[in-house]
Amino acid sequence: MRKKNINIKLRRARKEDLDSIQRIESLSFKNPYPPYYTKALIESLSDVSLVAEVEDKIVGYIFSRIEYGKVGHIITIAVDPEYRRMGIGERLMREVLNILKELGCQSVYLEVRISNEPAINLYKKLGFVIKKRVPKYYKDGEDALLMDRAL
Repeated sequence: MRKKNINIKLRRARKEDLDSIQRIESLSFKNPYPPYYTKALIESLSDVSLVAEVEDKIVGYIFSRIEYGKVGHIITIAVDPEYRRMGIGERLMREVLNILKELGCQSVYLEVRISNEPAINLYKKLGFVIKKRVPKYYKDGEDALLMDRAL
């Protein structure tokens, strides 16, 4: 069900967001990141980590980092299944792309499951192009698409 006129607030992720982020992670992925890794992303592994809130409830998140000096990497992004198709993922992506550009990145890349058509379509809408297929990228053996775009 698509809610209209929801107020989405974006802010930096904090340690106290870990339980909410982990809940969304578990609902979103076949092989979710373990809590220790998600905690490490919040604390130090990501250069840009944001959460999306609706009525003070965390409903999405994104983690990215800067690699090789000028290349951004979207590590992970997810939206609570109850809040999908409301523009939250797109808002998170657009904000991170803007921040990475402000931080001096010239391009950004990500990996996505070949079966995740909604995500692939969003990334294409945001200007990402498929660079290559990465065989058996995921733990369960599924291939990934490597996608990137200039900033």
